[in-house]
Amino acid sequence: FSGLSGVVIEGVTDGGDAVVVTARTRGVAVPCPVCGTPTMKVHGYHHRTVADVPVDGRQVVVRLRVRRLVCPVLGCVRQTFREQVPGLLERHQRRTVRLAGQIAEVARELCGRAAARLAGLLAVPASRSTVLRWLWRLPVPEAPVPRVIGVDDFALRRRRRYATIITDAVTGRRIEVLPGRDADPLEAWLREHPGIEVVCRDGSATYAEAIRRALPDAVQVSDRWHLWRNLCDKVQLEVRAHAGCWAAVLNPPLPGGIREQTTRDRWNKVHTLLGQGVGLLDCSRRLGLALNTVKRYARMPEPTGLRIAPAYRPTLVDPYREHLRRRRAEEPGVPVLHLFHEIKELGYTGSLNGLHKYLNQGRADGDRPVTTPRRAARLLLTDPENLRPKETTLLEKITAACPEMTELTDLVRGFAALLAPAQGNDLKLTEWITATRAAALPHLHSFANGLELDRSAVDAGLTLPYHNGRTEGVNTRTKRIMRQMHGRAGFDLLRHRILLR
Repeated sequence: FSGLSGVVIEGVTDGGDAVVVTARTRGVAVPCPVCGTPTMKVHGYHHRTVADVPVDGRQVVVRLRVRRLVCPVLGCVRQTFREQVPGLLERHQRRTVRLAGQIAEVARELCGRAAARLAGLLAVPASRSTVLRWLWRLPVPEAPVPRVIGVDDFALRRRRRYATIITDAVTGRRIEVLPGRDADPLEAWLREHPGIEVVCRDGSATYAEAIRRALPDAVQVSDRWHLWRNLCDKVQLEVRAHAGCWAAVLNPPLPGGIREQTTRDRWNKVHTLLGQGVGLLDCSRRLGLALNTVKRYARMPEPTGLRIAPAYRPTLVDPYREHLRRRRAEEPGVPVLHLFHEIKELGYTGSLNGLHKYLNQGRADGDRPVTTPRRAARLLLTDPENLRPKETTLLEKITAACPEMTELTDLVRGFAALLAPAQGNDLKLTEWITATRAAALPHLHSFANGLELDRSAVDAGLTLPYHNGRTEGVNTRTKRIMRQMHGRAGFDLLRHRILLR
């Protein structure tokens, strides 16, 4: 009972489910809470029953006798007063300070019902309402607003309600949570804190305008991760647009089916009408096709569809593929049962049916890599040093498929080199944008135009060491807090919990 050192323990008894501690206050002089005059004159005694931290999984109940003292100063407003035990008890409380602190910490982590359930398991019974009251009593830490901050938004209800979070971009400390993601709340908050010099943000034009109006001298830094993500989206569109080039290199010709014939017929009809001067909307009406479908066929230079080999799952036959290819080349009529016994001796543990299916699908004879536009884009966007030899070979084939893919690869690697902040990257970015606009890559042109619209913030992001990574990490933890609350709490409680973390 080291936490009860402020009182005199007179006895400890076994109360069954609880340990009962009988104690009294020390007979020392206590200052009057109004005039501050110390006194030891006793007017009477009172008993308080409070809970303390559990011992051995059992509750601890302290029955404490406190004195009612008389103020010696005549005319004092408080003629009598009840003595308090600083550091152990607070006025009108039924729990010791340290027990209340433990409940508050559990509430900080779990909140509401989950905290109440855990407190019951720890022999500290408390209702969810009690837990929330203790959570509200925790003071929000106050600290000066830093010189560099990060601003980002997160969804309270996706596509309906959002909020804005402001953090210290260097340490990740939460500073403020604002309702909505409009410019007005952020602008008002920034005007109240004029000492901010650098603001890290994503590509939001709303935040950019609010920062520009409130802090015209502050440096806006565009987050590099968002720049790279935007580039990835555009690269994937370019890879998909040139799939006819690299798919023809990677995949051998496949027999045309009904879908390919339909594609070819529609392409011919659309381009025939376009050659006669018919508009896109009129083509859509005449052919009975959606307008977006007509636009897609109009953009296709050739009536070739994207042929992607089926994405087979790995099987037990894969390690013996080269053996099967060699044997079938040497002896085309070799029975499947013979092949089965041969690979069985080599360690094959599968069934004959699995081998039959493998051969019928043509996976032993085919030499086509299974790839998709998404995977091809991933290879382009991955650091070459992190690719396996097989992926490197595949990337070389994709890169050499057509001049546009070669230019796309060079531009991606050139922009990736700019993501390491260094002086002079702003000049290199100008050269990169010029090279991009000279290439026949329309999706990358729109990305370059977006960079120019926010050029000053992009230059700061590529030359300064600041970023919005810690703010994104705070957003990830905020989502966990929201899942704990299951949408039952309001914005004020959510803000309180975020700022307490």
